[in-house]
Amino acid sequence: MAMIKQYKKKNGEKAWYFKTYLGIDPMTKKKKYTTKRGFKTQKEAKIALSRLELEIEKNGLPTKKIEIPTFREVYNLWYEQYKNTVKESTLFVQKNAIEKHILPNFGSLSLDKITVVYCQEQVNNWFTYYKKYSNLIGLTTRIIDYGLKIGLLSTNPMNHVIRPRKSERIDQEKYVSPFYSKEQLKSFLEILNRHEDIQLFTMFRVMSFTGLRKGELQALRWKDCDLSKGTISVNQTLAKSEYGKEIFQTPKTKHSRRTISIDDETLKYLVSWKKEQRRRYLKLGINTLKPEQLLFTDIDNKHLYLDYLNNFMKAFLKEHNLEKITIHGFRHTHCSLLFEAGVSIKEVQERMGHTDIKTTMDIYTHVTEKAKEQTAEKYAAYMNF
Repeated sequence: MAMIKQYKKKNGEKAWYFKTYLGIDPMTKKKKYTTKRGFKTQKEAKIALSRLELEIEKNGLPTKKIEIPTFREVYNLWYEQYKNTVKESTLFVQKNAIEKHILPNFGSLSLDKITVVYCQEQVNNWFTYYKKYSNLIGLTTRIIDYGLKIGLLSTNPMNHVIRPRKSERIDQEKYVSPFYSKEQLKSFLEILNRHEDIQLFTMFRVMSFTGLRKGELQALRWKDCDLSKGTISVNQTLAKSEYGKEIFQTPKTKHSRRTISIDDETLKYLVSWKKEQRRRYLKLGINTLKPEQLLFTDIDNKHLYLDYLNNFMKAFLKEHNLEKITIHGFRHTHCSLLFEAGVSIKEVQERMGHTDIKTTMDIYTHVTEKAKEQTAEKYAAYMNF
């Protein structure tokens, strides 16, 4: 695959050069070629080529003057391995974070030119504007670590940065997502039942009385509901894939995969909706008695898009002048009301599918702090003087 040719130099003199195939680069997996110029005769070029071929046969590809790839090139190699280790929804989120916050600052830099000082500057910058800056630190560290594994570096500068910490003040409060009280939830569901379709009402009733995540709710199939036992099993979730496509996937953790008991009243609404769904779609020639039938669908019996409930909520709350709450807030509402009802922390953790009990405890702490605030009022009302 070698080629030897004559060429003319800029000064007009004639000379010879050769171009030959060296093999596959073990790092990039791409074909590698080399060109040598300046030989006075064809014979001289042939001898030099033969020597090079013998050297490669004996020692492999030449290692002198290795061109260290850029951070982006190493990221591309790392990504091919990483995408096989996580769920598509996680891949979608992490890829967006890398492309938006990491590659603009690191992408064009040669891996060996990335210093501890430079890494620290980027970490400090992320800290000023990005709440999940620790995730960016972790991703950057893992990408450079991959460079170590394939022999490009001997140390990872990200391992030597100092992570900034927000100093907490005594009067500083943790952010708690908005949630409804028992009275607010009752009012919301009553208004919803009067003004909206039975499918929407059933969705919010189930979400409010089970604490299901939005994606879990929208992935429910009738085969997941044991109406005779009064249980719902979480086996799937609706999520976004690498390219933004909505997909059904198994829950992220073993704790998320769970079976939840449902109260009799919610069970009645589910039974009513199943009958109504059957009646509606039968008119359209669609059989909803198949095992894979989703609980909640659009007019074509396809899954509802992920932001469907979010978009509905914005308009509904505004129209009826109701207290603002997010879709996730209904999950928080269920959790807090479980505590108010006297359910144990462990039982709440299992029902909510929390991997870390700290998540459960944060909500419990908020509920108990709220109760403390009402202690004085309760005492004064009791004393009545």
